[in-house]
Amino acid sequence: MKKLLVLVLFFGFISCITLNKNSKTSNSSVKQNVIFFLVDDFGWMDTSYQGSKFYETPNIDKIANESMQFEQAYAAHPRCVPSRFAMITGKYPARMGIPGKGGKDAGNLKKSEFGIGKAFKQGGYTTFFAGKWHLASDEVYPEDQGFDYNFGGGHAGAPKSYFYPYNIQKNKKNGNGREKNIEGLDDAEEGGYLTDHLTKKTVSFIKENKDKPFFVYLSHYGVHTPFEGKLEYEKYYRDKLKENPVPNEAKYVKVGDTGETKLYQDNATYAAMIQSIDESFGKITDLLEELGLSENTIIVFTSDHGGLSNRGNKRKLATSNLPLRAGKGHNYEGGLRVPMFVKWPGVTSKSSTNTVVTGTDYYPTLIDMVNLPVQQEQILDGVSFSDVLKGGQVDPERPVFWHSPMSRPKSTGDRANTTVRKGDYKLLDFYEEGRVELYNISNDIGEKNNLSEQMPEKRKELLNLIKDWRKSVNAYVKNKK
Repeated sequence: MKKLLVLVLFFGFISCITLNKNSKTSNSSVKQNVIFFLVDDFGWMDTSYQGSKFYETPNIDKIANESMQFEQAYAAHPRCVPSRFAMITGKYPARMGIPGKGGKDAGNLKKSEFGIGKAFKQGGYTTFFAGKWHLASDEVYPEDQGFDYNFGGGHAGAPKSYFYPYNIQKNKKNGNGREKNIEGLDDAEEGGYLTDHLTKKTVSFIKENKDKPFFVYLSHYGVHTPFEGKLEYEKYYRDKLKENPVPNEAKYVKVGDTGETKLYQDNATYAAMIQSIDESFGKITDLLEELGLSENTIIVFTSDHGGLSNRGNKRKLATSNLPLRAGKGHNYEGGLRVPMFVKWPGVTSKSSTNTVVTGTDYYPTLIDMVNLPVQQEQILDGVSFSDVLKGGQVDPERPVFWHSPMSRPKSTGDRANTTVRKGDYKLLDFYEEGRVELYNISNDIGEKNNLSEQMPEKRKELLNLIKDWRKSVNAYVKNKK
């Protein structure tokens, strides 16, 4: 009897080990969820973890300090439409004549394009999009690009107001009366705040789909103009400014041909808008913890380009990107460099990297991280940086290009140019004016010391790269004969 009992206990123990082993195997095979959290017009210096003393972003900071932070992450273009095209497709926008062909804001995103949404949907994910799309010039919407849900994504580049109804302009000075209407968000309460509304939609989706793999692309309209924040938050930051006023000296400075540059972060309304974005991020990450999903959800946080800090007129500016030069619209660092971090549970930890990545890289990286197939027939300019997240690296001499053919000297103060960064060096070719600028970004982050005359061989090397690349992608050049 004792022998029989011992045998039963022994085989029971073996069975438990086998069950536990199988359980672990099952858990490891579960697809990881992905949340891509995108902020509009959000500058490199607009978070506390990056060093802002004015803006407060505790929720963003918390996850950033559990993630790999990319100190040299770039947008694929310093304006909204081209940058967003690159994130969805993995292609340089210049390859499709964006911006340029069909007007300065034409998206040229085709229904036939196989982008990131389609890749995740085909890979068995439930896909969700909320917020700013701005790629619908050819009537292509998120649902045409593989997203099962779409809340607010269409033609609009900004709301007419952040307070519902979003399509009625509240303040004539904000200048957004010509914006396209936002659709699919008519269930808000009167006076409801748009950032909160998009967050509620996202929270509801995650709760309803917590038991199956999901891909969330939350593309906030904030912190794009019009400048409208919650009144209690605005008051808090105005009081903060009274306690810590910026110097009484000039708040703007002219640098070369970049128009006026804002020197201080002192826009209380913009700070209030950032606080609402931070709260949105916190509600979503807290929900992941509550539902037990935080260890199975990849989080990417970034912006579509640099902060609005420069002007060629007297428009109200949002922020200062210093020590970076210039801002939105410019191919200087302030227009291109963005805050970005990735939390990959079980892979990344608190760390930082100087690896150069750009907006074309998110698509190939995310599908690589969750083991989805790459569409071989699609042209991908992007490169996966998943090896960097695992502690490796990508080619440090890989050239990265930007093409801005539509000058806006009277708006954001920028001028047409093509730019390349290769290694530590960055060259801007102002081809309409017949001049170039060359900088060593590793020791001149503010792009103050033009080396084009001192380093003729490097100038020639990078200029030839630009000319060859422009030809290879058939980049649009205004008034080209």
